[in-house]
Amino acid sequence: MNIECKCNKELLCKVLCGTVIAIFVVFLIFLAIFSQNNMEQKDILTAIAVQGDNTEVGVARIRFSQNDIVVGNAISHEEGSQDIIINEDGIYQISYQLFGTQDAIATFNFNAVLIVNNEGIDSTFNESPILRENIPNRMTLTSTVILRLNAGDVLNLGGVSIEDITYPNARIDIEKIG
Repeated sequence: MNIECKCNKELLCKVLCGTVIAIFVVFLIFLAIFSQNNMEQKDILTAIAVQGDNTEVGVARIRFSQNDIVVGNAISHEEGSQDIIINEDGIYQISYQLFGTQDAIATFNFNAVLIVNNEGIDSTFNESPILRENIPNRMTLTSTVILRLNAGDVLNLGGVSIEDITYPNARIDIEKIG
């Protein structure tokens, strides 16, 4: 009887070990395929505007001199340009920060809007009146929107103000999410 039990334990051990190894191999294959698919699906652009990029006053399309992150081919931008080119139809999440200043103590309107193919998108208009008691007056507008865009669309970030607002810094992050 002891011999039969011992054989059954060895057989059971071999079956369990084989099953564990097979599950582990399947898990590794699944992980490799899943990771590769996720990496291929990412399309991200992060562009930065720094001091000196935008010398316009009032109404301006923001120029970005640095591309900090460029992943995939769905979105492209030439450093120093105001135009961000959409290369693939899809749904895009767009986040931006636009910093504005005025060298006077007063109330002023500081606004931002996303522009697609030379048309401001009303639903993206971001407005903030400012009143400060120190010079310079300054404010940062931030927003995140989701837009359906088409291949060939040209996207811009616009600063909009009738006052003497300057735009020393900005950042835009765009990701194709669908």
